[in-house]
Amino acid sequence: MNTPPHVFSVRDLWKVFGPKADRVPGDAELGALDAAELRARTGCTAAVRDVSFDVRKGEVFVVMGLSGSGKSTLVRCLTRLIEPTSGEVTMDGEDVLAMNAGRLRELRRHRASMVFQHFGLLPHRSVLDNVAYGLEIQGMGRAERRERAAGVIAKVGLDGLESRRPGQLSGGQQQRVGLARALAVDPEVLLFDEPFSALDPLIRRDMQEEVVRLHREEGRTMVFITHDLNEALKLGDRIALMRDGRIVQLGTPEEIVGSPADDYVRDFVRDVPREQVVTVRAAMRPADSAESVSGPALAPDATVSEAIEAVVRTGETARVVEGGRCLGVVDHACLLGVVAGVPAVKEAV
Repeated sequence: MNTPPHVFSVRDLWKVFGPKADRVPGDAELGALDAAELRARTGCTAAVRDVSFDVRKGEVFVVMGLSGSGKSTLVRCLTRLIEPTSGEVTMDGEDVLAMNAGRLRELRRHRASMVFQHFGLLPHRSVLDNVAYGLEIQGMGRAERRERAAGVIAKVGLDGLESRRPGQLSGGQQQRVGLARALAVDPEVLLFDEPFSALDPLIRRDMQEEVVRLHREEGRTMVFITHDLNEALKLGDRIALMRDGRIVQLGTPEEIVGSPADDYVRDFVRDVPREQVVTVRAAMRPADSAESVSGPALAPDATVSEAIEAVVRTGETARVVEGGRCLGVVDHACLLGVVAGVPAVKEAV
């Protein structure tokens, strides 16, 4: 299968705050110090330490970590809202760090839109004019920008509220306005910096579903920053888990939960129900040549939880089928093995 092209490519990225910050990335001894030692020795704080990753076209790439892990600094470095200390950032092959002021403005206005936790809505403007604001900055005529804004407002479920002011909206509605404003400029990438963390749990869930729906319908590339593991697992095609400025593991939700890279990640995911994340592709075993399997058919990306339901309901071993071909089977034993944390058998292909 062909890998989608990279929208963002990041290599050896550092962001160090403090006096003579640029000496830290090039000094292996300083770079190896932990946060407290580095601060005591140099007065500097390394918010992002030697980070490398790619964001593929059309994926939801989640950067997750606790407060102070460097995730928000990292996403701001992508468009130079924060200037990196050293390293490389490219977008569609173009060197972001070499962009002049005009090119950088074009990147932020047209190609990569940011959705923040704090909505930043203009209180004296209507919902329609808030959503159209980015288009106004771009120089689009009033009638055209209002028409486009109205279409995006309907897309995020705010139709009928176009003439209201932000102060007349709930928190969830305000965040939808912020999302619509970012979508209105039709960016290649949406960058979300913990956009839902201040919302009530039910509203937060609704907004997560909205992101899932929009991604399913549009296939737009998204980079999503969160400290919430459940949110990361729900939204992410791939997750970069950060600690102390470094990426400690990068993988699919299934890889993060099923094969933690170290004790830190293992502790992070220990309360996640594995059967809701791990897929039958990882749980299946080869079909025995002597057995006749006629049980329910499951797609390879069906979760173990879905497979358990199918096996219990029918009492039969289930087939894992893709393109009309049986890749393997799952039965009570291998499904319970996943739930218990037993390493999965190799894929039967």
